Amino acid sequence: MTVISSSISISTQGNADIIDITEQINMTLSESGLSDGIVTIFSPSSTSGLTTIEYETGCLRDLKRYFDQVAPSEQSYTHNARWGDGNGHSHLRAAILKASLTIPFINQRMTLGTWQQVIFVDFDNRSRKRKIVVQIIGE
Repeated sequence: MTVISSSISISTQGNADIIDITEQINMTLSESGLSDGIVTIFSPSSTSGLTTIEYETGCLRDLKRYFDQVAPSEQSYTHNARWGDGNGHSHLRAAILKASLTIPFINQRMTLGTWQQVIFVDFDNRSRKRKIVVQIIGE
């Protein structure tokens, strides 16, 4: 087994900015030279997360609405009172979504469903430059 670590850099707008990173991961897999294995994508951030979804405007709007309902930005958060940065909701949303995702790959392509893409969601209340860790284990 071989382990290859890499990263993807992106700029985000914050405020539940959803970015499709599927092709960037597929490119990283292709460049790895490995054929089969697993790829783990990790966001080293407490205000962002990763998941899969059909990257279609209706689904994206529904996902944003879900997070607005579960952790509204205008609600009072103890984190905001302590740090004064106004992103308490961002931390809760990220905790729900999670920071990592592991996907099997075959012939250098993730085994995603027809309508399934990998997305990065930045919940922070401002734009950010983010680095996403990609670790590939395979043969």
